[in-house]
Amino acid sequence: MNYQVFKKEIQVAESQEYARLTTYLLDLTPKFSVQERPLVLVCPGGGYHFTSEREGEIVALQFNAMGYHAAVLNYSCAPAQFPTALLELSKSVAYLRAHAKEWLIDPDRIVVLGFSAGGHLTASLGVFWNTEWFAKIREEKGVSPAAGRAGGTSAATLTADEIRPNGIILAYPVITSGEYAHRESFDNLLGEARCADEFWLEKMSLEKQDLSDFPPAFIWHTSYDGSVPIENSLFFVTALAGYRKPMEYHVFPGEVHGISLADWRTRSDQRPMDTPAVKWIGLAHTWMENLRGK
Repeated sequence: MNYQVFKKEIQVAESQEYARLTTYLLDLTPKFSVQERPLVLVCPGGGYHFTSEREGEIVALQFNAMGYHAAVLNYSCAPAQFPTALLELSKSVAYLRAHAKEWLIDPDRIVVLGFSAGGHLTASLGVFWNTEWFAKIREEKGVSPAAGRAGGTSAATLTADEIRPNGIILAYPVITSGEYAHRESFDNLLGEARCADEFWLEKMSLEKQDLSDFPPAFIWHTSYDGSVPIENSLFFVTALAGYRKPMEYHVFPGEVHGISLADWRTRSDQRPMDTPAVKWIGLAHTWMENLRGK
């Protein structure tokens, strides 16, 4: 296992000290006929207030068991505000892609998985990666290229191709800033002043954005989630359907939020029971296999 922790490589000026990218890369023997492997980059939830341990390493290890590389991004949360976490995620994807040859990562199969508010972060990258608006933000923030990029210079900013996710997995995601919003997430992401600004609330309501460049997606939710209502994913799936984007969507019975792997491996006092949603990771595996070569 290639286990490494990267901080300065993915941080920006406004990053919190703890922000880091942790890799869980498989050791591959030359006897394997397939060397390059897909990679799943996990963004835990936590309402943009913290990053949940229950949705980090243990999830990455499940994807390792499927034969994939994995990584976990502990992104900056409040008091850090937008676009800090999104810039960190962008730099993480670019950094992994820049080291694809060295680490035997398939650079065309880098999938980002986000839980809850981490789902909002993940979906934000899927929405904004190829927009002029986000390119201008990267330029203004002076986001430097991933180390090792051929021909890169310290003054250059990351290109859309470098930060592009090849697939998106969203688990009970925060999406909408409207009636069914998880308000705390937007308060933490934007701060008091911008939360009172209709421009920012509209821009962060991802179902209202141009989704023409959104990657293939696998999305799941529980039917009566008591923290992040199912309308968040329903609105987003409906919007994606309007663009005829490739997607798979699952709704599982239940009302508990933040269930991670949804079985004994990630139980807590607040989430004591296994749920039918335990099937999600197997379904995501099948989806990942169908994504191969695309």
